[in-house]
Amino acid sequence: MSAIDSLPPLREVIAAHGLTAKKALGQNFLLDLNLTAKIARQAGDLSGSDVLEIGPGPGGLTRGLLAEGARRVLAVEKDPRCMAALAEIADAWPGRLEVINADALTLDPSGRLTPPIRIVSNLPYNVGTELLTRWLSLDWPPFWSSLTLMFQREVAERIVARPGTRAWGRLGVLAQWRCDARIVMDLPPEAFTPPPKIRSAVVHLTALPGPRYPADARMLSRVTAAGFGQRRKMLRAALRGLAPDIEARLEAAGIAPTRRAEELSLEEICALARELAG
Repeated sequence: MSAIDSLPPLREVIAAHGLTAKKALGQNFLLDLNLTAKIARQAGDLSGSDVLEIGPGPGGLTRGLLAEGARRVLAVEKDPRCMAALAEIADAWPGRLEVINADALTLDPSGRLTPPIRIVSNLPYNVGTELLTRWLSLDWPPFWSSLTLMFQREVAERIVARPGTRAWGRLGVLAQWRCDARIVMDLPPEAFTPPPKIRSAVVHLTALPGPRYPADARMLSRVTAAGFGQRRKMLRAALRGLAPDIEARLEAAGIAPTRRAEELSLEEICALARELAG
């Protein structure tokens, strides 16, 4: 018996349902239920919230979310092999878990959830960054109030990076423009089955009521894609495709054309996006 509920330990669940992790699906399973409950607690008080979980696999984090009091969990799982194991969890927690066999990249789950909504996921490595970028690019305020997500440690560091560092880039700009972001947990490879070759970290992002600085979201995305896509180039060269008079636009925003994107603060990047959009 596990420490958090009356269901079997995850090793038994995986063996019973033949759930060997598939590399093609970015699967690495967390088997320690006390650890998954600890991750669930990083999202805060769940008792009054619906929770969206992407990629539950055999349901370790799902069980942690339910044990920590989530009002209701909507779990979206692409791998049909996991459906039977997740159905057993739903039976053990009547009315509190809905499971959808679908690809999270093609599903809009917002209409199936009742606010306040938190997203808590051990994201598959192969789609984690794309999902985060989508959630950060929604109309604001978004349908969710917070994100508590596991990533490769390198990706987590990019989300919380400061200007002037090697990790500062597009992901940090998009995240910190509209959220407070911090790393709340580190996990070693041996916490997973199979152990990945990299370390992992959990990032907690809280949605701000509005952006930190005014900027057009589409132009901000274009500026960061161009600037950080050629981060070794001076801005006058990296951003040439955004405006024929880019040097004048940079100077109008108070930015020397010879600077590089990684040297700019979030406020400066937003000022440039306003100048180019205007």
